Amino acid sequence: MELLSTAWNCRASAISFAPLITPNSCNTSHFQHPSFPPQRLSFPFCPYPFRFVSNKSLTLEARKRNSEPEQQPLVSPTMFNTAGKVIKCKAAVAWEAGKPLVIEEVEVAPPQKHEVRLKILYTALCHTDVYFWQAKGQNPLFPRIFGHEAGGIVESVGEGVTELQPGDHVLPVFTGECKECAHCKSEESNLCDLLRINTDRGTMLNDGQTRFSKDGKPIYHFVGTSTFSEYTVSHVGSVAKINPAAPLDKVCILSCGVCTGFGATVNVAKPKKGSSVAIFGLGAVGLAAAEGARVSGASRIIGVDLNSNRFEEAKKFGVNEFVNPKDHNKPVQEVIAEMTNGGVDRSVECTGSIQAMISAFECVHDGWGVAVLVGVPNKDDAFKTHPINFLNERTLKGTFYGNYKPRTDLPGVVEQYMNKEMELDKFITHSVSFSEINKAFEYMLAGEGIRCIIRMEH
Repeated sequence: MELLSTAWNCRASAISFAPLITPNSCNTSHFQHPSFPPQRLSFPFCPYPFRFVSNKSLTLEARKRNSEPEQQPLVSPTMFNTAGKVIKCKAAVAWEAGKPLVIEEVEVAPPQKHEVRLKILYTALCHTDVYFWQAKGQNPLFPRIFGHEAGGIVESVGEGVTELQPGDHVLPVFTGECKECAHCKSEESNLCDLLRINTDRGTMLNDGQTRFSKDGKPIYHFVGTSTFSEYTVSHVGSVAKINPAAPLDKVCILSCGVCTGFGATVNVAKPKKGSSVAIFGLGAVGLAAAEGARVSGASRIIGVDLNSNRFEEAKKFGVNEFVNPKDHNKPVQEVIAEMTNGGVDRSVECTGSIQAMISAFECVHDGWGVAVLVGVPNKDDAFKTHPINFLNERTLKGTFYGNYKPRTDLPGVVEQYMNKEMELDKFITHSVSFSEINKAFEYMLAGEGIRCIIRMEH
């Protein structure tokens, strides 16, 4: 360990710090599946003792229950000596729109009031990162550190933070839950007034400043997470504490796409066992919506996509019928209505295409059909359908992040994975080291795979 003049070197690591989990240390007896009505659940964790082990030794004893062969990186006790100090570490910086990210040494300032500084262990690339990296449809803001699907460990906390402490395993989330506003206090909403996603803001809420800098110049944040950095700073309301036995290289993808699609189905559409569900768009979010339909017991899961090459992969997520609109000379909603004797019971739209939204709504059965919109359209788009579709008792809903409250609900979703009540491994098709992060962008731009995990190189 080397003391620097202005920072502690973030790569220092010798002895590891691991929680020892006992059979009585966590209480999951009250957890419910697959959805959370009538009340949202909070997953409590009891205090647990700690011990020191070598990096080559056993990590979490509770992980024996999980079949994952790969050990997770542990917490170094030296990490806690960095509290209150600037940390120098590696980050993948986007200097210009559409240009490859550059691995730079940046400085990460200590967390301020209601903030936490996180050591990121795994992160993943989401299409939203690529969209804003390409500077499509919004005011470009560079230099910037992207990334918002990740798993890590709390390194230090700022003033007023009582819910988290150094060593906690967490998932940073692009939205948040202040627990004080009208939305957070409502059981029907997860649209936090304070921490709702803001893609234009590149600074912290507390003081309007960045916590990232290089050579004295600021580097902007992205959606309050910026996980393409070995260390990052987030508002405490955007950080969910999870079971430390959960493998972060798997559950990190719950920070965005999987929860968005899965929750749209199980929390909003709520298909009944034996029902029919149409999924529009078979990307990562659409496949997560299909997984939600599968877990809910839907008997017919119809995948709709313009790319037939996606159909085979979708079978792993329970999709058992397919429609490519290009193969038909009539509106796809009419095709689906003919296939299902009047329409599907539920539909989930995951593309952002206005035409797909119309089709998703008009393909549900009159009398009881429910359509859920997930995809984000262009800002000037307009939705048009005949009012008779509503009068005939079709229901149209929208959802944000699958209607999950990040801090309240995400720990329970992690437990669903731990209890083998949902699958995550099949979403992960690629893995690269942090130094190879641009390969993840190449995979996504080429339409290859679903999720690429980026392993940080602490």
